[in-house]
Amino acid sequence: MAFLRGANLALRLLLELSILASLAYWGFRSTSGWLPKFLFGVGGPVLAAIVWGTFLSPKAAITLGALWKLVLEIAVFGVAIIALYAAGQHRLAILFGLLVAFNRTLLSVWQQ
Repeated sequence: MAFLRGANLALRLLLELSILASLAYWGFRSTSGWLPKFLFGVGGPVLAAIVWGTFLSPKAAITLGALWKLVLEIAVFGVAIIALYAAGQHRLAILFGLLVAFNRTLLSVWQQ
């Protein structure tokens, strides 16, 4: 069981990094011109990382209640899923959403 819990935490890390990749992909694919590509392709992931680090990370600077933390987590993952879908990666967006839901369920069940 310890292996599965560790694997779930590793999956969580990969999903969190996928947020950044999804936003970067959307930013570079959905805009034209180098300035908008840079602003959205780099700015989107940076903004997501700031929000995650400030409110959602284990060592977050600002502590939120459990409900608000869950709502913000759903919002950040949701934006990444929508970004993938908007960039034309429909199947990947659906797979990403399913993996996030599966991972979140196990995190709750195992109280990780």
